[in-house]
Amino acid sequence: MQAAPPARSPSARGAAGADPREAPPGHLGPDPRRHRRRLLALATGVLLVLALLAGAAAGAVPVPVFPLQRLDGTQAVILLQIRLPRVVLAALTGAALSTAGAALQALFRNPLADPYVLGVSSGAALAATLVIAFLPALPAAAGWGLAWWSLPAAAFAGAAATLGAVLLLGRLLGRPGPATLLLAGVALSTLLSAGVSLVATLQPSRLGPITFWLLGGFSGAGWRSVTLAAPPVLLGLGLLLARHRELDALLLGEERAGYLGVDVPRQLLALLVATSLLTAGAVALSGMIGFVGLLVPHLYRLLSGASHRWLLPLSAAGGAAVMVGADLLARTLMAPGELPVGVVTALLGAPFFLLILLRVEGGRARWP
Repeated sequence: MQAAPPARSPSARGAAGADPREAPPGHLGPDPRRHRRRLLALATGVLLVLALLAGAAAGAVPVPVFPLQRLDGTQAVILLQIRLPRVVLAALTGAALSTAGAALQALFRNPLADPYVLGVSSGAALAATLVIAFLPALPAAAGWGLAWWSLPAAAFAGAAATLGAVLLLGRLLGRPGPATLLLAGVALSTLLSAGVSLVATLQPSRLGPITFWLLGGFSGAGWRSVTLAAPPVLLGLGLLLARHRELDALLLGEERAGYLGVDVPRQLLALLVATSLLTAGAVALSGMIGFVGLLVPHLYRLLSGASHRWLLPLSAAGGAAVMVGADLLARTLMAPGELPVGVVTALLGAPFFLLILLRVEGGRARWP
């Protein structure tokens, strides 16, 4: 009698970064899901390159991207000093919000979690707004170092405090259902947004910059903005990518993740820091832009599966392409005027959000 092969432990599957649904028992030959993921990665890479080229070339004044030698002086200034930093900042923001959304959905085991819905973006915006309204002279008085980093640092503190409050609320509620989490997030986001409005009322002279935080956009983007956003976003991406196996394990629940050898408190703290860095890097320079962190990772989870080894980089690249495309629509639909990017993403993302909610509440959505 032939002995049965030893069963692989969940920890071994997690260590391999595999999705338990992707390899049918006894399956031989090439893995069709791996082939599909590679094609999906190739398509996403092509989409990102095309979005970057279109974002740099199109606008109120078309600029030929190739060959660069054909550019006159005005076109060179528009491309190098206005379009490129704006496109790069939009790509960083989209990548940050999408990967933060993918991590939060695993952390809360809920497809409706993202920085905007949970109020994390509102917390970052409120902290940044307080600095703008009440400490406008502090950065200049303290030197260029603090002047550059005061807003991202405040946004990080606000995002981390809000996410900590949401995690505490989730523990008090046990495992909240989608509707409960949605209501809690809406209540928290409304409370924090009311705080931003109160600050604007108390400091009417700062109403313009504060309104920008509420609507979101890239109209003021420059290379300095890219310099400020890139470090927290890249650091947050690196922290999340290094913990793709822990995110896979946390999809099973904190208790089972602990059985698999995951140091749950330590990993939760690391994930809180990573998602706060990503949200702060995006919100501090671009304002509150909703639904990208919900829409993009949810689509890629349907297409590539639940393994975060693939989901995180695909969400980063896909989110960057979507945000560059949304910014392109925002500045061309009403040219020479410009729509706030947050309005464009809300028009595209809100119907998708309602569709997910209906499918989840109706029991028709597969999760994770």
